[in-house]
Amino acid sequence: MGMNKPTTDDPYAEPLRALPPDDPLRESLHNEVHARPSARIRLPALVVYLAVYNEGVTREQECEHLRQLPGQHALTPEDLAGNFLRLRLPGCTLKWERHTEFTRYSLVQPLPETAALGSREPELLSHLVLPPQWWAAVPGRTFCAIKLAMVPGDLSAPAERLTDARQWFDDHPVVASLMGSHAHSMVVTDFVLRDSGFERMLVVAPPDTTETRAGRISARLLELETYRLMALRGLPVAKGLAPELAEAEQQLARITADLERKSSSDQAMLDTLVGLAARVEKAMAEHVYRFSATRAYDTLVAQRIAELRERPIQGTQTIGEFMQRRLSPAIATVASTAQRLTSLSERVARTSALLRTRVDIATEVQNQQLLEKLTRGQELQLRLQSTVEGLSIAAISYYVVSLLLYGAKALKTAGVPIHPEMTAGALIPLVLWSVWRTTRRIHAKLHAGH
Repeated sequence: MGMNKPTTDDPYAEPLRALPPDDPLRESLHNEVHARPSARIRLPALVVYLAVYNEGVTREQECEHLRQLPGQHALTPEDLAGNFLRLRLPGCTLKWERHTEFTRYSLVQPLPETAALGSREPELLSHLVLPPQWWAAVPGRTFCAIKLAMVPGDLSAPAERLTDARQWFDDHPVVASLMGSHAHSMVVTDFVLRDSGFERMLVVAPPDTTETRAGRISARLLELETYRLMALRGLPVAKGLAPELAEAEQQLARITADLERKSSSDQAMLDTLVGLAARVEKAMAEHVYRFSATRAYDTLVAQRIAELRERPIQGTQTIGEFMQRRLSPAIATVASTAQRLTSLSERVARTSALLRTRVDIATEVQNQQLLEKLTRGQELQLRLQSTVEGLSIAAISYYVVSLLLYGAKALKTAGVPIHPEMTAGALIPLVLWSVWRTTRRIHAKLHAGH
């Protein structure tokens, strides 16, 4: 018999599912790959990019600022729950992205005709579709702002396009490279922060460049500069921490020397070491996240540079070469400081262990001396107890013999022919043995009880 095939005549029937129930995180994790799609950019275009630190800035504050845009009055914080939002505005498109430490705003608009390839240091601020007041009121603190111009151009003669690009940057020193294994575009920048607060980048691509490719190029370049600056955020921390680390290392060296020479009391060294350990652990707690983030952002920078697949243009550095020369020393400084802090923490722990060992040995010696004193005291006590017991036996025997003497005298008075003194004297050995025997039995019962 064949299996019954499901029927689909009922339009309201639930679709068949040959799977166990979904994990609660399955859909969100699956859709993460689509969470931040690249923009679609038609050449020529101007991309205005702003990245701000969002420490202390809530999603509600960012939503309130986005509501000020034309046609966005109905925007709610729930619309921002996915940390990504693309808004289509009159004459432009704005993309909002919220990350752990920063929020990014990317505006794509037409490029002014006065900013075409070949123009000299074109003015762009007055041509922004969104007013400067809106940009200035973005919640947060600016750390990256870029004006990226994407223009069409023939790349068959890269040297000529580079000459045009140098004029676009007013003949400032630039870095440039061809991107892609087939040189599908050229990027030029000078990494100069202008009076307006923006950097400038220029991308030259063939006129037939697709909108999706242009969007990917823009995303890689903007992310590269963002992650570069985020990676460098650990550099001031490392420089500020260096004097404190040097002082802590010198203090630890003095403690170690005192520990070797035994020139200070254990309590004094322990107090100093505890204070030093507290300082080191406080520095670890405050800065370990920043140093870890620097490593992570540096890795992202390397990935984005690799994705550019740069090819050099004669007479200028590529972005990758520029980053290698300028960024690598800063990252090495941060990595060295992080390693130095970790090493200092480990050395403090080892010194603490050595001091604890010395204190434990000294304590054991003191305990041994105390036990010896107690043992000698117990021996003296036993001797004294034996002497007292001997005197006690003699005293008890004396009283017993006295009682026997009085008894014998009473019998003699009653007419019994007995000599009291002789009788008492004869019974003395028996009395002594009886008292001694009774004492031994009492001792035996006490020992049996313990």
